[in-house]
Amino acid sequence: MPTRSRNVLVMADRKTLLTEDQIIEWLPGMPRWERNGATLHRELTFRDFTEAWGFLTMVALVAEKLNHHPDWSNSWSKVVIDVTNHDAGGLTEIDFDLAAAIDKALGEI
Repeated sequence: MPTRSRNVLVMADRKTLLTEDQIIEWLPGMPRWERNGATLHRELTFRDFTEAWGFLTMVALVAEKLNHHPDWSNSWSKVVIDVTNHDAGGLTEIDFDLAAAIDKALGEI
């Protein structure tokens, strides 16, 4: 895993695509996420709609702070999140930072 901390918000490189080796190196630090092509993917289930919506609100604040926004959907208590860098065309450091920030919002870091 890189020496760079994945559990703090930093203004990561937004344009440089990670190499396959870098992605493979960083994935073990994100055990709750799975790679789905050029995205980091996660599905969560909450107790009810209100709890899911509260989580989405927390993530929205983090995403605004990073100026990097996930693709997501919500159906009652289920939230599906995909993180990628559309401008760069794949995974960059900012994607891993956002995924780590989401984990932190959940109290997992």
